[in-house]
Amino acid sequence: MTNTENDTPVEDGANPEVETAAPAEGANNEVAKLTEQLATAQQDILYARAETQNVRRRAEKEVADAHAYAATKFARDILSVADNLGRALASLSDEQRADEAIKPLVTGLEATERELMSVFERHGITRIAAIGLPLDPNQHQAMLEIPSDKDAGTIVQEMQAGYMMKDRLLRPAMVAVAKAG
Repeated sequence: MTNTENDTPVEDGANPEVETAAPAEGANNEVAKLTEQLATAQQDILYARAETQNVRRRAEKEVADAHAYAATKFARDILSVADNLGRALASLSDEQRADEAIKPLVTGLEATERELMSVFERHGITRIAAIGLPLDPNQHQAMLEIPSDKDAGTIVQEMQAGYMMKDRLLRPAMVAVAKAG
């Protein structure tokens, strides 16, 4: 008996379809493995792309933050100058302010303070509001408690002004809060 497709002899009782089924099953297993490997590789590529995008976004944010907050150290250092200028002006009595001999000095100090505050404003440095507000531990540092008719935890005195640079704290305001009854 011969197989008519390729004229090869076929033994009696042998089924040519069964013999070809075994190699096809092995090929199907190999195709399944390759398909699984392809799916895994595609998933890995997606993860790699996502990670690359995250790294790029993080780097862009760091660059933007570096530009926005480059002067943070300098701003913290200059706050002491603003404090000293404010103390100098606060220490002047009304009689001293009215004295014609030092009036030009007082006017110069006040103009310097206004200019310094204008520079702060241009660079996003703002003073933190304190007196009369409830204590916010993110912006205020309570130094002491004072008996007061205000609600407990309300700021009644500011010892040192606090400042923010855009959305970051440069220095907390040092305050005294009302003591609970």
